[in-house]
Amino acid sequence: MSEKKKVVEQVDVVVIGAGHAGCEAALACARLGLRTVIFTMSVDAIALMPCNPSVGGSSKGHLVRELDALGGEMGRVIDRTFIQSRMLNVSKGPAVHSLRAQADKAAYSREMRRVLEETPNLYIRQSEIMEILTEEDRISGVVIRSGMVYECRACILCTGTYLRAKCIYGDVETYTGPNGLEAANHLTESLKAHGIRMMRFKTGTPARADGRTIDYSKMTEQKGDERVVPFSFETDPESVQKEQASCWLTYTNEETHRIIRENLDRSPLYSGVIEGTGPRYCPSIEDKVVRFADKDRHQVFIEPEGLSTNEMYIGGMSSSLPDDVQRAMYRTVPGLENMEIVKNAYAIEYDCIDPSQLKATLEFKNIAGLFGGGQINGSSGYEEAAAQGLLAGINAAMYCLGKEPLVIDRSEAYLGVLVDDLVTKENTEPYRMMTSRAEYRLLLRQDNADLRLTEKGYRAGLISEERWQKLCRKKEMIEAETERVNRAMVGATKEVQLFMDEHETPRLKSGCSVAELIRRPELDYEALSPIDPDRPSLPADVCEQVNINIKYEGYIERQRRQVEQFKKLEKRQIPGDIDYSAIAGLRIEARQKLDKFRPASVGQASRISGVSPADISVLLVWLQANAGKKEDINDREL
Repeated sequence: MSEKKKVVEQVDVVVIGAGHAGCEAALACARLGLRTVIFTMSVDAIALMPCNPSVGGSSKGHLVRELDALGGEMGRVIDRTFIQSRMLNVSKGPAVHSLRAQADKAAYSREMRRVLEETPNLYIRQSEIMEILTEEDRISGVVIRSGMVYECRACILCTGTYLRAKCIYGDVETYTGPNGLEAANHLTESLKAHGIRMMRFKTGTPARADGRTIDYSKMTEQKGDERVVPFSFETDPESVQKEQASCWLTYTNEETHRIIRENLDRSPLYSGVIEGTGPRYCPSIEDKVVRFADKDRHQVFIEPEGLSTNEMYIGGMSSSLPDDVQRAMYRTVPGLENMEIVKNAYAIEYDCIDPSQLKATLEFKNIAGLFGGGQINGSSGYEEAAAQGLLAGINAAMYCLGKEPLVIDRSEAYLGVLVDDLVTKENTEPYRMMTSRAEYRLLLRQDNADLRLTEKGYRAGLISEERWQKLCRKKEMIEAETERVNRAMVGATKEVQLFMDEHETPRLKSGCSVAELIRRPELDYEALSPIDPDRPSLPADVCEQVNINIKYEGYIERQRRQVEQFKKLEKRQIPGDIDYSAIAGLRIEARQKLDKFRPASVGQASRISGVSPADISVLLVWLQANAGKKEDINDREL
């Protein structure tokens, strides 16, 4: 332990980092009655958006909705500070509809800081954490830069991209965090000293332009939705209907690509200067040009950083090329010919942990009371970070309070998919959430996040009684109306037949239920109101659920059956002290992988790369024999 130890302060929970993960973690702990201190390298960087000025997007919108349903804060803050909102993928099915909102970056940060400052039990402290302290494999405290010790019962690591951070473009290397902020250069060594395996990842951000130097007439304007849908289930929809800022779309071209190709030798990505692994699904413009050489153009999104600044975010052109190359390549894009750069694009390298060291609760396996949340776990993105931060915060609180932890599985939420992928798969690059990663995405829609998760938030203590009762009433209305439309009959009258003609759907041969008509591709619950005279007046969110539940009933039921099979393997627990080397029949690779990840259930074991279905069969037989139970383990369960 450091020789500079001075004063000892006692708290319940220490949160290291005040980015999106840290804010959610600290708020959860404080709201559950624990004395919580959140440390940040700069109080002016609380909830900073160092990259894209937005919240949500494909699959990420799902995470924000889930976070809100559990009692998190991100959805409420973006509803108060957005400058444009759009529902993405509306031409597709409801499973992939996703909200995305442009944020006023400065306003978002200010508002989240205000929330933190007004929360009882929560204290903000600007200082670097130098060491974590443990006693008998349990967290006991942290040492800050001055040498002062904060003793704690739980600690949550939410360091983002600040650990030994290095920003790079061309031959310029600065040992800082994002936006030129101070890096955290000492904690990595302390984590390593406690046996925590570390990795080196990389991400990046595009340039920011002076909006006065952009010619928007050469671009396609992208406006917000006419009717805005809020992120938070608690936000009054009428309160978010306002005038919105525009975004713009343009494209790179062959000249852009020529300049990039001719200067690849000057790119740190290709010269070997950058060592960290970057995100495959959010590549730099250099990567795009090299990997997708057959494409003659790539999309470029021009997005405002806020209402009180001229800065514009050049989305889709993240880069680490030198200053002069950046200037040349950006100016080949239509509308950016006279662009003046406010901030250069850059890559950033940082330390993170190998997330296989975490339990599904996000607690470290080898240090009780120590949790990880956000990009330190090897993920990317504000939304992934915030969702993990909330889960880590809830479980740190449960740990301190002596209560059962909250575990969310893959069939319950995108958050469950995210955490399960992190702790059971070998992640060699920053993890990004995508709808394709969720096997049960028709059940895990953003529109029903409250129905799926609010009860968990209520039981954890983050959802008020009033909000819980409101949800119970909503469920009752959905069930009652679903039952009614299945019973309500529509006759083949002249009026009804004319209605069918107007909607270009086949006429009725005889009477049928309202539910049968909802299932027709040309019709839906709202459209049928003229021929459904007994329809009650219901809230819009209730009508939405009735429509989806009826229209996709067969698909939903099929996924529910799949979840039942999934649950059987998830319920089969594996002893924590199991010796895989003693299980005859397991392949060597399976033994090694199972020993490394130490899965908590057979379900988790089945998702580990290198563990085959045959290995799972061997494991099930071994568990049955050693448990002394005569359970029916057959192919149907597998």
